[in-house]
Amino acid sequence: MTKTMKAVKAYAPKDYRLEDVPVPKLLPGEVLMQVAACGICGSDIHCFHGAPSYWGNAAMPRWVKPPFTPGHEFSGVVADLDDQARAKWGIEKGDRIVVEQIIPCNDCLYCREGDYNLCSVHNMYGFHAGVGDGAWAEYCRLGVSSLIHKIPDSLSLEDAATVEPLSCSLHAFERGQVRLSDVVVVAGTGTIGGFIVQLARLANPRKLVVIDIMDKRLELAKQFGADLVINPKTEDAVAKVLSLTNGYGCDVYYDVTGHPSGVTQGLAMIRKKGRFVEFSVFSEPTTVDWSIIGEKKAIEIRGAHLGPYLYPAAIDLLSSGRVTTKGLRTGTFKLTDFQNALKKSEDTSVSIKNLLIP
Repeated sequence: MTKTMKAVKAYAPKDYRLEDVPVPKLLPGEVLMQVAACGICGSDIHCFHGAPSYWGNAAMPRWVKPPFTPGHEFSGVVADLDDQARAKWGIEKGDRIVVEQIIPCNDCLYCREGDYNLCSVHNMYGFHAGVGDGAWAEYCRLGVSSLIHKIPDSLSLEDAATVEPLSCSLHAFERGQVRLSDVVVVAGTGTIGGFIVQLARLANPRKLVVIDIMDKRLELAKQFGADLVINPKTEDAVAKVLSLTNGYGCDVYYDVTGHPSGVTQGLAMIRKKGRFVEFSVFSEPTTVDWSIIGEKKAIEIRGAHLGPYLYPAAIDLLSSGRVTTKGLRTGTFKLTDFQNALKKSEDTSVSIKNLLIP
């Protein structure tokens, strides 16, 4: 095996460099994965541009640990491991795998309660040097606390790189507790929203409505089974949903827009006692009249973070074809072209999910 590899290193906002670095050396119980594909997430773009939630500011500490290797949506092949890792994960050299983004400490309150996705330490692949260097690289070291899953031969390694966002989508979708009698609205059809639309169609609610400001994405939502699509730039989305529901509003609203207007829009169109699911990374604060949550509508606000316990289900949904990446995977780039891949990923008019291939 080669002793060096190419990897992207993030030193500071917009200071990301492709470097030749040593192939990671394993400690007992660890796994070396040869990276096959890694997605570029919206969070990667926010981080690249220096969002305070990652790099900190006067009001909050820095969360990332540079110089780290980005990349948390990845698939690959087992390149090296010891007997301890074999026994723990039931894997061998050459096995095809995916890995959960979170690296739980297994000791904090949340981990002990089973909510490992909310781990207080919260080390994650793609943001923390040493403990969690990610997969914008040729190889990735998987520590002993990693959560590793084998994937079937029927699932391509490129599609497998979307298991992470699909597991997040599954978790967010389940938080809405969709029923057959529900009118469901999904606002935003990026990768997460596109997967949620497909999951909602599988649940077969009474009406499935999708809102987006891009007609191209609305056409994709129709292919995924949306009953009604609305572009709020050309139509009054709130009025249309209220009209569809005899003035009551939708039962479930999923906000995956990442924009403050997605929140205020949802609060306006959701019915009393409705279920509002929030799954977004915002680049600016959202201001709302909170009395609508309690006094006016008594709605439930439900957050979702990562995809705990849902990787096996996500793998099955993709490998069986019940959920597809068709239309969501929009580009593939070589690792050496990562700067161009980032730039292309920022252009949401043409890109949804782009992959880096070492």
